[in-house]
Formats: sequence, C-alpha cells, structure tokens
Amino acid sequence: MCVDRFDPTPIYQQVAAIIRQRIMKGQLGPRDRLPSESEMVRDHGVARDTARQAVALLREEGWVMTLPQRGSFVADRESWPTQG
Repeated sequence: MCVDRFDPTPIYQQVAAIIRQRIMKGQLGPRDRLPSESEMVRDHGVARDTARQAVALLREEGWVMTLPQRGSFVADRESWPTQG
C-alpha cells in the first residue's frame, strides 16, 4: 500500500492506514518499535509533521503507545480497537 496523492483521504490518514495494516497482518507485533519519523518521511515521501500526525492518530485509536525519549511502539493487543 502506498500513499496516493490523488486520493481525497488526508495523507496522514493514509500513512496511519499503512502502519495499521502492517500491525493487523503481524508484520509489526506488540511492543515492536514503529518506524521513526525520519524513516516514514523517507519511505512514504511525506513531511515530518505528517508522520507525527499519523502516529498521533494510531495512538488515539489504541494501536500505538509512545514512550518519551524512547519512541513509539505497537501497543499490547488488549489496547487494540475491536475489529467488527
């Protein structure tokens, strides 16, 4: 899945969807470190603020936890939103 600049969905939501999909597929498991902002900028061709917004959205949804001075990590499964 790639960022589609012609899709009306905001870019940060697209980046969050890419990471969310990696978590749901098991490519990123609980307590795995998320890619850094710099890696997201490089891999998805987005601005640093866009990467931050994507992580913030995932954190609000319960997929991710951020630890000061350590980074962002996949939350334990119990924190994940229920999938309907």
